[in-house]
Amino acid sequence: MTRLLPSWRQPARVVVAGFAFVVVCGAVLLALPVSAQPGETTGFVEALFTSVSALCVTGLIVVDTPEHWSTFGEVVILGLIQLGGIGIMTTASLLGLLVSRRFGLRMRLTAQAETKALDLGDVRRVVRGVITVSLLLELVIATVLAVRFATGYGYEAGQAAYHGVFHAISAFNNAGFALYSDSLMGFATDAWICLPVMFAMLAGGLGFPVWLELWRHRRPRRRGDEVRRWSMHAKLTLLTTSVLLGIGVVVITIAEWNNPETLGGFGLAGKLLAGAFHGAMPRTAGFNSVDVGEMESGTLLVGDILMFIGGGSAGTAGGIKVTTFALLAFVIYSEIKGEPSAHAFGRKIPALVQRQALTVVLLSVAAVMLSTLALLALTPFRLEQVLFEVISAFATVGLSTGITADVGTAGHLVLSLLMFLGRVGPITLASALALRDRSRRYELPEERPIVG
Repeated sequence: MTRLLPSWRQPARVVVAGFAFVVVCGAVLLALPVSAQPGETTGFVEALFTSVSALCVTGLIVVDTPEHWSTFGEVVILGLIQLGGIGIMTTASLLGLLVSRRFGLRMRLTAQAETKALDLGDVRRVVRGVITVSLLLELVIATVLAVRFATGYGYEAGQAAYHGVFHAISAFNNAGFALYSDSLMGFATDAWICLPVMFAMLAGGLGFPVWLELWRHRRPRRRGDEVRRWSMHAKLTLLTTSVLLGIGVVVITIAEWNNPETLGGFGLAGKLLAGAFHGAMPRTAGFNSVDVGEMESGTLLVGDILMFIGGGSAGTAGGIKVTTFALLAFVIYSEIKGEPSAHAFGRKIPALVQRQALTVVLLSVAAVMLSTLALLALTPFRLEQVLFEVISAFATVGLSTGITADVGTAGHLVLSLLMFLGRVGPITLASALALRDRSRRYELPEERPIVG
């Protein structure tokens, strides 16, 4: 036991333990009678699933959120979403900063593991930036939504504010929880609801390092100022996000244009708005303004791909991340050209980063495939439905074809594990479970196998 204690000082393991602890605490709170509506009871598996879904900012549900949960239960869910979005370790680091006004080395390393700060000296600024950006953007979006709910739908001031805050936090943290049984289908053609939700989701999904870099570049450079260069991470994130967002919006809008169960019943403006909304949601927020279960098979496949890729690193989105996808695309391009090393935007991509990206993708594919096989064996649903559900859980998206509540207890546990793995990250979880680090003190003779 003594030999194992030092291993828990590693930041990755603290992150995993912290998330697991809060998941259990959330499940206990949601299982209390006060968390449910009068006459409703909550089993522990249901509470656990909801706690994981909220903390891992996914949005998959096994019970109807407004019908099952009381106001207390909804507030618990909202708190879990906020904690999950900001990051438990980031929150703990901020509290430590406020109390002691200084960071110990271990605390700074722990915060770095959660925020993905690229430099140890940037951790304090990143932690402050995480909190500031999150609360500021949530406040702006909440205000816009609250005004719309009050003026457009006749909500009383308190109700409008509550709905505005809930959906703003849920959207910015890419959670997808809504206070309506049909998500946002009742607002499918309301741009004052859909567009702020889209903006919040995209902003949260960019990642905090990108927002800090955007802030540094907010003013034009003047003579004598230090040269400000965009990092490769920011370039990869912004470019890939823009390309995938455009592809998603165009393809899904065209595919569903004449589907009477989705976009077909709207006018031109409604089709464009709903198409843009659903082209953005796989980035990875789980709101829907049309019935996902009625979408064409091709649309679901496109959604699978976009969800699996996900959003930006160190943000509230899930998936393998756009930087991972883009890095491997550059590696493949360099290999096709026969170059000895991979480059992007005038910089060499380190071999270590390439291996990390490949590891993330292959572990993610393995997790998705094994879970898909498990749910196919446990449930009567079709492959396209199960695959969509599995990727949505792993990528912490929250979109569903409507089968979440019917996959059974075993299926709920599988999806819960997937959501946890998708939020914490395959490499982080693997390193947390490893007993010790090993370093090779010698190299073996080289031999090249046949590839292809």
